[in-house]
Amino acid sequence: MLLLSFSSGVAALIYEIVWFQILELVVGSSAVSLAVLLATFMGGTCLGSLFLARFVPARYEPLKVYAVIELGIAVLAIVVLLVTPFIGGVGFRGMVAVICLLPPTLLMGATLPALAREVEASPDGVSWLGFLYAANIAGAVLGCLLAGFYLLRQYDVATATYVSGAVNAAGAAIALTLRSWAVDGAVKDLGAALPSWRGVQRAGWSDTNHVDSKATTPALRTTPPVSGGEFSSHPDSVLTDRFHSLYERPQFSWDVYLAIALSGFCAMSAEVIWTRLLGLLFGASVYTLSLVVAVFLTGLGIGSGIGSLLSRIVSRPRLAFAWCQLLAAAAIAWTAYSVGASLPYWPVNPSISSNIWFNFQLDLDRAFWALLPPTLFWGASFPLALAAIAPGRKDNGELMAGIYAANTMGAIAGAGGASLLLIAWLGSPRAEQLLIALSAAAATLLLLPRLRWVVPVVLMTVVLVQTVPPIPALLVAYGRYAPTWAGKGDIIYSREGLDSSVAVSEFPGGIRTFHVAGKIQASNVPRDMRLQRMLGHLTSLSPANARSVLVIGCGAGITAGAVSIDPRVERLAIVEIEPLVPEVASAYFGKENFDVVHNPKVRMHIDDGRHYLLTTKERFDAITADPLDPWVKGAANLYTREFFDAVKEHLNPGGVVTMYIQLFETNSDAVKSALATFFEVFPNGTVWGNTYEGHGHDMVLLGQTAPLRIDPDEMDGRLRRPEYRRVAQSLDEVGIHSAADLLSNYVAWGADLAEWLKGAAINRDRNLRMQYLAGTGLNLDESAAIYADMLAHRQNN
Repeated sequence: MLLLSFSSGVAALIYEIVWFQILELVVGSSAVSLAVLLATFMGGTCLGSLFLARFVPARYEPLKVYAVIELGIAVLAIVVLLVTPFIGGVGFRGMVAVICLLPPTLLMGATLPALAREVEASPDGVSWLGFLYAANIAGAVLGCLLAGFYLLRQYDVATATYVSGAVNAAGAAIALTLRSWAVDGAVKDLGAALPSWRGVQRAGWSDTNHVDSKATTPALRTTPPVSGGEFSSHPDSVLTDRFHSLYERPQFSWDVYLAIALSGFCAMSAEVIWTRLLGLLFGASVYTLSLVVAVFLTGLGIGSGIGSLLSRIVSRPRLAFAWCQLLAAAAIAWTAYSVGASLPYWPVNPSISSNIWFNFQLDLDRAFWALLPPTLFWGASFPLALAAIAPGRKDNGELMAGIYAANTMGAIAGAGGASLLLIAWLGSPRAEQLLIALSAAAATLLLLPRLRWVVPVVLMTVVLVQTVPPIPALLVAYGRYAPTWAGKGDIIYSREGLDSSVAVSEFPGGIRTFHVAGKIQASNVPRDMRLQRMLGHLTSLSPANARSVLVIGCGAGITAGAVSIDPRVERLAIVEIEPLVPEVASAYFGKENFDVVHNPKVRMHIDDGRHYLLTTKERFDAITADPLDPWVKGAANLYTREFFDAVKEHLNPGGVVTMYIQLFETNSDAVKSALATFFEVFPNGTVWGNTYEGHGHDMVLLGQTAPLRIDPDEMDGRLRRPEYRRVAQSLDEVGIHSAADLLSNYVAWGADLAEWLKGAAINRDRNLRMQYLAGTGLNLDESAAIYADMLAHRQNN
């Protein structure tokens, strides 16, 4: 039974990661889109648990029902895999998520209640329900790590789906085999060979009321539970007397359901908040995010196992449940302090080691340090809540479904509330304070008959709320490198946004840096200004016509500003995923970006850039993209073959596309993947470099729908016209004094690099290979060597 629950958890987490990766490509990776996807996923599992208890009679063989469910999940998962590539461009994001995720998640939610019906409705049986839940979470941990570190890194979403489907099929086969063996005698013989933690069988709940109370048979269902039968009066059976008086008087314990819902709300809200903060601290790559989620699930699984053991020995599970919620409030304060006041200042410099796997070990340790305490108590709450309402329930499937559904509904509210409201409106510290108060409120609900506890709980809550520290501006600005930047500049702006955290730093001499997601993304220092202006002016000067331009990624607005001052540009669309970014760009970089945010030519769209491109019907003369670092989760969506195909389809005849490519904090394989993928769609594309101190630092890719024809004399003449005075001045400010200077940044044609790019991984929607390649190069700076390699392959053309 534990093995079946474990296998379901493995498959479910692989599917969850795969589906989120697939669906964010077509509905966007903004906080709104991901919140809808997460709510749909959890909502499906919640409804599935309730539907099984309500519509599948308990007389059906539980293991057969489980087998059918597992096979159904495998079939529907393959359908999702096959259908989703055809729904790109659908404007109704929520509907897409519901259509794709609801059918398989309904079946996923039914697996635990189906298995629960195979467990005897007894005191020991109720504790085994907690172990089933713990085994399911343990499987989820393995599925998370397997998907994030192996299946998707080495293969693709199709392979991951087929592996998960094979796990489903294996679980169904095992269940059917066990059912064929499970005659009464076989079950008794098997049970006698298995140890029990307590070593006491509840005689009144076995298939006979006259067995040795020291037998070791686990609480497997052999016959329907008795009603009103005799109970053992053995002196060791403390719980038996309690169940003798209570099991025949079922009550709707609304306070338990509400408390477990609040527990789910706090747990999922905290996961959203802390995953984002730890993503700043560790670097939000696919690997570190997998580590954080795995640690969170590990704590829940261990806690559930502990809670299951406690449910066997405590005489008042409701009181134990209350204590778990109270201790969870204290543990939330512990994690809030660790993440906000302790971990950001640990003397850690990630760049010391060039091997990122050593950083992952450190990140794993820090994640356990911060996350284990609260997750243990949330995990223990589930089996204790089951034990608190078990008396009088004869259908374990209904019992499991009720608690599971309440917990999941709270989790849905927590995921949506934290993603869309709490972080952006209140900020993480206030949100953490709210979670402490809600966790204490759940404990108070369960302690209400004992009024003497209410005042101490309130006082404890007031004290804990005061311990939550603010999020350090240093962490928001510099992320994983925060300790190394302490005292080196003034952070004049810092705020958590809906999708990303944004900061601005200022240094002597008027130098300003613009930070998004714990990383410097733009600045007014010469080398960055040169790159940003070059990216913008190449975009508008290269095509024969540049009346309509699309800029994906606003950042500090310097690239978009360079485009906006070109007199030929009549319409400029800027797509930015984080609502704070245009506001900050306007306030702190208005001079450098020519106040582009308020330019009448400009239309600002708050959206995922890829989703906007797939859903708009407009075509452009030029498109430029300046995404986040390719190792950031979700950024690789803008480097895929399918994305470049969409870009090409939205270009007018003679149109061009430019794209920023970084050479630092990455590796040669990731850069080659980006270039090889780009040149598959734009075979006549070219590479343009931005050097620093004579070495390559970053670069720009330029592609076009037709062979590129640039007349240096014509471009130079254009720059001399009065209407191009601002363009010429913009270039002059970054050391580019003529068209010849601009074109001297040329590195190579795509054809020149064919030999160098041989064997490079093509970044596709189905594999997002680039984010896994780039995620292992965070501590590297191979920019000079990579740039030199490209120059060595340039032909004389």
